[in-house]
Amino acid sequence: MLHKKIEALRPNSQATLTTYIIENSAEIEVNRLRPAVIICPGGGYEMLSDREAEPIAIKMMSFGFQAFVLHYSIKPAVYPFALTELATAVQLVRQNHEAWHVDPDKIIVAGFSAGGHLAANLGVSWQEPFLSELLDGQKEEWMPNGLLLSYPVLSSGKFAHEGSFQSLLADAYLEQKDALSLEHLVSAQTPPTFLWHTLEDGLVAAENSLLFAEQLRKYDVPYEMHIFPRGGHGLSLGTKETANGGIHNIEPSVVRWPELFADWVKWNI
Repeated sequence: MLHKKIEALRPNSQATLTTYIIENSAEIEVNRLRPAVIICPGGGYEMLSDREAEPIAIKMMSFGFQAFVLHYSIKPAVYPFALTELATAVQLVRQNHEAWHVDPDKIIVAGFSAGGHLAANLGVSWQEPFLSELLDGQKEEWMPNGLLLSYPVLSSGKFAHEGSFQSLLADAYLEQKDALSLEHLVSAQTPPTFLWHTLEDGLVAAENSLLFAEQLRKYDVPYEMHIFPRGGHGLSLGTKETANGGIHNIEPSVVRWPELFADWVKWNI
């Protein structure tokens, strides 16, 4: 495995990209290219959860995916700083696809909670001129081929997790929050999307995923969504491996989501 931390992704940025790369073997398939998953942990744009970082990467590797964890900039950094870091991470993985054994047409951006907002933000904005003005290269270089959104913060309306938007926008919160309600930015250019949420999520309501999926349907963007009946917010894998003390964050009803996602990638990306 090639495991290293890449720093200085962007000028004046503290973001890092950690690689979890399966190396090829002459005994198996020496030129194999694999799907890649770039993981954005959650934390309300105030912190980054370790529970949604390396354990997710290792789980993705178990399905034969190359995995990357982006530790992006959070408060006091404001929009669109983290978005440019994620775009740069996608660009970097695509530019190094041969060395990192990645299929350049199968790069998926994954986000959990507020990290889901970041991932989805790139998914709905990759083609926008403002990103081309901020980044070097062509927009196709930072275009994600798919999205994995786990209990994501998406809407800034009735079902908003206001703390995430306040941390992301700071003094511009009231002025810009409506423009970053991502269900309104879905278009035919949004990549295929896998979403999952729980009905019992009391922090980020399942309507965030439902509203986004409704717009994906409107624009005929392929998607798969699972709304599990039980479990609170921030479940990660829903297992003891990612539990935060005792039985907190252990929820058997959601533990199949990685397998469901892996099957979805096989047939849709």
